[in-house]
Amino acid sequence: MAIRYAVDLIDTERAALREIISKNKAKRSTIINAYILLKADRTCGWTNEDIALAYEVSTKKVEQLKKRFVEEGFEAALYRKPVTNVHCRKITGEEEAHLIALCCSPAPDGHATWTLRMLADKMVALAIVDSVSHETIRQTLKKTNLNRGKRKNGVFPQSKTPPLSATWKKSEIFIKNLMIPNVLKYGWMQCLPN
Repeated sequence: MAIRYAVDLIDTERAALREIISKNKAKRSTIINAYILLKADRTCGWTNEDIALAYEVSTKKVEQLKKRFVEEGFEAALYRKPVTNVHCRKITGEEEAHLIALCCSPAPDGHATWTLRMLADKMVALAIVDSVSHETIRQTLKKTNLNRGKRKNGVFPQSKTPPLSATWKKSEIFIKNLMIPNVLKYGWMQCLPN
């Protein structure tokens, strides 16, 4: 297999890589990249497979690192790329409040409850958001712990039940009657003199 990307390090780059490795203060990925670049140098003569085995990385990582070094330079190959695909939230705090209020409001005529798609359509119709999918609505409601099927989420009034029902009292008395003789017998046996 022909070497597609050849790494030729100059003395200052080699010294910088050895300094990163010796100080051991950089991120793990930077240190691994430094090791790989040192061994990928043409003067060392290591193959991609040897480097991958020595540092427990894939040969693809070695190839990509060499490619990045040749095409983008020393700094780009050594350090990780900055994150460019920053994920923007579709629904922020104010929109979330409108969504919860809408979810707690009475459902439209002909429906018992709001569906996720109806909530998404209503949010767009009220111009709260430009566009939103039902999946985003689901994730937002899940994040807020608002489950429209639960009874204890603040939407439905709580039923007033006594703390102990008659059935529980009856079973409690029954259990006490069964357990008391055994407890007393055990206590009485403990109190006997030797």
